Amino acid sequence: MRFGPVPLKEAEGAILAHAVRIDGIALKKGDLLTAERCRALAAGGVSQVVAARLDEGDVSEDEAARLLAARIAGPNVRGAPAFTGRVNLFAKKAGLVLIDAAAIDRVNAVDESITVATLPPFRTVAESDMVATVKIIPFSTRGDLLKATLEAAGSGAVAVAPFRQLSVAVASTLLPGLKSSVVAKTVRALEARLAPTGAKVVAHETTPHDVGPLAAALERLGREADLVIVFGASAITDRRDVIPAATEAVGGRIERFGMPVDPGNLLLLARRGETTIIGAPGCARSPKENGFDWVLQRVIAGVPISDADIRAMGVGGLLMEIASRPQPRDPHE
Repeated sequence: MRFGPVPLKEAEGAILAHAVRIDGIALKKGDLLTAERCRALAAGGVSQVVAARLDEGDVSEDEAARLLAARIAGPNVRGAPAFTGRVNLFAKKAGLVLIDAAAIDRVNAVDESITVATLPPFRTVAESDMVATVKIIPFSTRGDLLKATLEAAGSGAVAVAPFRQLSVAVASTLLPGLKSSVVAKTVRALEARLAPTGAKVVAHETTPHDVGPLAAALERLGREADLVIVFGASAITDRRDVIPAATEAVGGRIERFGMPVDPGNLLLLARRGETTIIGAPGCARSPKENGFDWVLQRVIAGVPISDADIRAMGVGGLLMEIASRPQPRDPHE
């Protein structure tokens, strides 16, 4: 692509690089300089414009953006029409954004003229939310650069894992001093969390904070739900504590206890057959974002979550403080 000042008499077919407004003439950046437009500019006293002219082998900005957007758009992602070298990508369904970060890095490393920006991985989105944008910086890019970029992109680097309408059961353990209003408020907070996903609470049992009664409740609830969430009257402090012990008593397998996300450290993730069991940290009683949200969202979206996945949450895992925590952070330490 050639770029720079061009005598108006030679500008026909070029792309205007900067807007021109003069004597009732209003041309925008990116407008094609047709013969009619050149005559109008000449009548307005314009003798030279800054313009871009494509060379053989160049690909126009809109076409390049369209091709790259089509390559990186994965399941449940749609692209809008190209405009000024940009294609925005949107979620077809509510869910979690899945990003192949390495592929996006490879794309952005090919040449500064070709860019892709995305939401952070695992961000929750509603239907029609923007998840990524492709932008060709100049008015065109070389064909060889575009070819290298498409090869680097692979396929489907930006996708959305849709939320599933799971059935959720809740077990709340009780100890003297735990008010029933706290238990009720906790369930309401959970229902509000689930509302954007379509998952629903189908059962709720209260039980003493003891291994035997809780194990019996887990046995019952596991028969009618895809996901069982346990809100303990007392936080889990060890793999041998009440909630993990009750989980193992009914044949559950502990996948992870503890996570490098604060608030949310004391979370338990377990599985029993096809049913997922989450021992919720105390901060999950609050509607504010905490580590429980991150795990819950992945489970509902059907995104695999392993011990390694939870370990990786540490970078970015320091979230906003929840004032109601029993031991809030001391800003003066």
